[in-house]
Amino acid sequence: MANSRFKIEKSRKSLFEALVDARHKYGGSTKIIEDIERNPIDYDRLILSAMILGRKLANVTQSGENVGLMIASSIGGVAALFGLNAFGRKVSMINFTSGARNIRSACDAGRIKTIITSQRFITLANLEPLVEELSNNITFIYLEDIRSKISGLDKVRGLLEARMPKAFIPKADPDEIAIMLFTSGTEGAPKGVALSHANLLSNVEQIDAHIGEFDSTFVWFNPLPIFHSFGLTGGVLLPLIKGMKTFLFPSPLQAKNIVKLIRETKSTILFATDTFVNQYARVAEDGDLASLRYIVCGAERVKPETRDSLMSKFNISIIEGYGATEAAPVVAVNQLREKNRPGTVGRLMPNLEWKLESVPGITGGGRLYVRGPNVMLGYMRVDAPGELQTMPGGWHDTGDIVSIDDEGYVSIKGRLKRFAKVGGEMVSLGAVEGYATNIWPENLHVALSVNDPKKGEQIVLLTNCKEANRNVIQAWYKDHHVNELALPKRIVFVDEVPVLGTGKIDYVASQKIIEGNNS
Repeated sequence: MANSRFKIEKSRKSLFEALVDARHKYGGSTKIIEDIERNPIDYDRLILSAMILGRKLANVTQSGENVGLMIASSIGGVAALFGLNAFGRKVSMINFTSGARNIRSACDAGRIKTIITSQRFITLANLEPLVEELSNNITFIYLEDIRSKISGLDKVRGLLEARMPKAFIPKADPDEIAIMLFTSGTEGAPKGVALSHANLLSNVEQIDAHIGEFDSTFVWFNPLPIFHSFGLTGGVLLPLIKGMKTFLFPSPLQAKNIVKLIRETKSTILFATDTFVNQYARVAEDGDLASLRYIVCGAERVKPETRDSLMSKFNISIIEGYGATEAAPVVAVNQLREKNRPGTVGRLMPNLEWKLESVPGITGGGRLYVRGPNVMLGYMRVDAPGELQTMPGGWHDTGDIVSIDDEGYVSIKGRLKRFAKVGGEMVSLGAVEGYATNIWPENLHVALSVNDPKKGEQIVLLTNCKEANRNVIQAWYKDHHVNELALPKRIVFVDEVPVLGTGKIDYVASQKIIEGNNS
């Protein structure tokens, strides 16, 4: 049914054209987006802002230029994104939490010379040192400066053009790069992921066809950053294009503020990761989460304890999905009610081809490759700046080991890079983390591998649990019949396990801690 509902022709337009079409379908006066300023705006205002801002930004950038956008999740950030796209600029979303080195690498890969940002955002986020460090090679343009130059004539022109915006913007090729996102750098230098208008809109249409039960009364609460594919497609593009109001919050870390705003905005769907959901559940008071019907989780595995806690305390279902930035990002997601199968990430998106490649030493799954309308145009890497590197035959290697059952439900076994070869057998580091979580569910645990002269590799557990003890893990393994090859050789305690701004574990930083603790 999902395949029959998916209509590829709906994605054959630009992002801005899709926004304009949504206004026509759902009404210009429909309140569609809100942020922490608590001043929700409708389609008419969003399109007007994008048109005026986009034209001014077009005066300080070049047609076809890859322009960086470094800003918090906000109405202004979304207006700048659509405005740049409307006037033929490719938008590169800059992860401001990744540090100067990664940002410089991303800019080199995409040949980004200009970054649009906000002085207020830079000040509030204490990013002045970052901007100063990057300013030698990159020009920063502040939205406040652009807005100060908007004249009365600009506003009148914008009002006239916003009535029929398609007549005043360059016609975009749906298959041209619309947005460049960057891999999180959890396992190495970030790569530029080039996504076309059609890639992004196809994923919106796939999700809509797959779920099939969206309601215009839904209010989405998105605390995830818009530089992250999950936060961008799921928390911004999907609701805006499908006529559902979205609330943007600038940081997933402010748990107490988030649960109170969920209550105030009467949000029905929350986007989050397992790590953040647990934080919200711990600080939520009676009634804070009462309006939520579903929590959509991705980016990391949902622990059974998280799912059980949300259902028992708040009667909220978690809808788990799986994605990759390269797939814009949703590859698979559970559906609602009886089609929601815990322990899996649901079924694959409509019109998405897949194949599994066997991996020596791993049984019960294979390496997943995907191809389809939502799969990226290609990568841009720092070793070949500005060069679009396409995929052989259009197939994207996810690097993930998965199994797919007879009903099409996908189960994630782990990333291929996150397997250790111990005593000649492949051991899932994700599984080791899961075992530790079963023993100490209130803490964060990271399993990593290091070279071992006798066994090839050994497993080390990094944890913020002071009580973590190898003898306890060994006893648990014995009681649950777990192969002791998966037993951590060492346990390293830290006050805080490194976490990226997206909610994912920072494996690069974690590995450095392990390597610096060889005793």
